[in-house]
Amino acid sequence: MQVASRPGGRPPRIALISPKGPLYRHRGGIWKKSLRYQPLTLTTLAALIPEDVPHTVALYDEGICDVPLDLDVSLVGITVITGTAVRAYELADHFRSRGIAVVLGGPHVTLIPEDAQPHADAVVVGYAEDTWPQLIRDFTAGALQPRYTQAPGLSLAGRPFARRDLLPSRHFLTNNVFEATRGCVHACEFCVVPTAWGRRPFQKPVQEVVADIRQHGARKLIFVDLNLIADRAYALELFTALIPLRLQWYGLSTVLLADDEELLALAQRSGCRGLLMGLESLSTVNLKGNRKGFNSPDHYATVVDRLHAHGIALQGCFVFGLDDDRPDVFLRTAEFAVQAGIDLPRFAVVTPFPNTPLYKRLDAEGRILTKNWELYDAQHVVFQPRHMSVQELQEGIEAAWQHAYSYRSIWRRIRASPAPWPVRLGTNIGYRFYTNNLSRFYNCDWIIGRTVNAPAPALTRAAS
Repeated sequence: MQVASRPGGRPPRIALISPKGPLYRHRGGIWKKSLRYQPLTLTTLAALIPEDVPHTVALYDEGICDVPLDLDVSLVGITVITGTAVRAYELADHFRSRGIAVVLGGPHVTLIPEDAQPHADAVVVGYAEDTWPQLIRDFTAGALQPRYTQAPGLSLAGRPFARRDLLPSRHFLTNNVFEATRGCVHACEFCVVPTAWGRRPFQKPVQEVVADIRQHGARKLIFVDLNLIADRAYALELFTALIPLRLQWYGLSTVLLADDEELLALAQRSGCRGLLMGLESLSTVNLKGNRKGFNSPDHYATVVDRLHAHGIALQGCFVFGLDDDRPDVFLRTAEFAVQAGIDLPRFAVVTPFPNTPLYKRLDAEGRILTKNWELYDAQHVVFQPRHMSVQELQEGIEAAWQHAYSYRSIWRRIRASPAPWPVRLGTNIGYRFYTNNLSRFYNCDWIIGRTVNAPAPALTRAAS
């Protein structure tokens, strides 16, 4: 069937979709509402549709609702991370078979556009602030191009505020989600960011960030920036501007913040109450080998203490499966998290996302076990570890979760937490629930009898 390339004289009817994954989905996921905040991607794309182009737009997040397979639209846009690529392609193929034009974008498409191109009428590579509006104009004119690529010189200044009103807030823990910066100056081997978007940090003018917070009326909020302190001068300006708003906010940072007393104190004054930091490993060999040598395991306990002294809780993230890891790493790491008093430890399998330096190295060494993107979710093992079996790695990560989130460990960790008791208890009980459901979603059964390019297991339709 010929796929539509223009709306046939009618204003374009647009559907924007975020596909489901194993962690968050409307039916059968580990978490439904608890601990989930409203994502910014769809609401940002909706805001970027040119105001002078008549249109209708509807947003579908499969974490909270089903996607109707009989959508009456002329254009479908799907944002894709690697773990949802299989589902995204399934949806894309379905809508194209009905003559609806499909656009694919997001991190996975930016990492490996040639993988997505056969499933789409157009792909968007890189950030979409300039290319998405142009794509909409081209589509309206019947001149849709097969690929739109972020051009040099992108600026985040002067952009419209995300249309948070287009996703129902009742299905999320909060819709007070904001972004001040994008990118990271570091080049960690396993990180998607430098491969997909480079190491240049992008920044919104501080006054525009403050204006967005004010117009939305947020008092407690989340910054989703990957490294809010990547540019120290910008962070100082942002934190200073936040002080008069009398907020409570949570975000992401590197451990380097703990060594900067001025910036850390200002973060506290601005309302910072919790940070996620990638601690990654207790092995300096692993950290240096993955270009994250600025982390120091001997310093982690000090990081926790300094954050707590400033009223800031820590969500500390570790990855397993790096080349210096051996079977004793799991319980050793989990017990360290307990002893150090990390408020919320998180554990993941290191994942070689396509075209990252880690992926290229493991692929060259013949250690990539599958290219079934559905399994690239940071909990399945998709490569051959150096010093253990796939099963040891898969079972070991579950053991780490179980140890860190036993009732005894929870109590030992949160006694000195600066978070209010309802928050520290609620979040830890939520992660305990996640821990006790890991085996339902993450296991190594897939590897038995499978080949490197084996197709993904059949996915149920959205309505199933």
